[in-house]
Amino acid sequence: MIQVRNLSKRFNDLTAVNDISFSVPAGEIFAFLGPNGAGKSTTIKILTTLLRPTAGEVLVNDHNVALKPDEVRRSFGIVFQDPSLDSELTAWENMEIHGVLYDLPKKQRRERIEQLLRLVELWDRKDSVVMTFSGGMRRRLEIARGLLHHPRVLFLDEPTLGLDPQTRNQMWNYLRELNRNEGTTVFFSTHYMDEAERIADRIAIIDHGRIVALGTAAELKQQTNGATLEEAFLALTGSTIREETAGAADHMRAFVRSQMRR
Repeated sequence: MIQVRNLSKRFNDLTAVNDISFSVPAGEIFAFLGPNGAGKSTTIKILTTLLRPTAGEVLVNDHNVALKPDEVRRSFGIVFQDPSLDSELTAWENMEIHGVLYDLPKKQRRERIEQLLRLVELWDRKDSVVMTFSGGMRRRLEIARGLLHHPRVLFLDEPTLGLDPQTRNQMWNYLRELNRNEGTTVFFSTHYMDEAERIADRIAIIDHGRIVALGTAAELKQQTNGATLEEAFLALTGSTIREETAGAADHMRAFVRSQMRR
């Protein structure tokens, strides 16, 4: 479902992603972990066509992200880390607009909206304005919206950040059910090690722009003699606090500005 071959991304003199390769088969739940500034977000932006690679090849559902971005976008759903719902619209209206944008036939669209709102336990709030929703309710609605057009792969960028344990657990129950029933491939990033260990079939750890380890949680712990996934993560990436995040962001902004001036 996802194939990454020798991918690199440079922003002027900063190499954010440095010659990485990995693949995610259809139906897998795949976790992508890394410290701040490691290249995680840049890679996800390339996979979701928000950035073009400097070198290498990336395929999503057999479509090249650089050559066929529209086909790639039809293949995936995405739940961003930051809220992306229209808070002045109802839950139903947010879903309806998304379905129209993806050109879903009216009957199919409305059946799918009801199915997903019932799945995430928001059907009784379908006519409520989103600004009245709690953070957990908004996240559940974003997941339902991301699944509306039957995507082959769902990207989740730290989807449970700031959620309470009960809501986190409930959200992953929904996603595992969809993964089982519809075969949806799930690619997610998180800083919750217990979440990655409990949910993911395999885990890739990226640091300084390179994949430093890839395998099941058990394999990563065995490789590093760690008792927990967090110990394995720290053994592979170090324990010092990273300071380069702002610098990487500055490089990205400078790069974008330079491209816009051309």
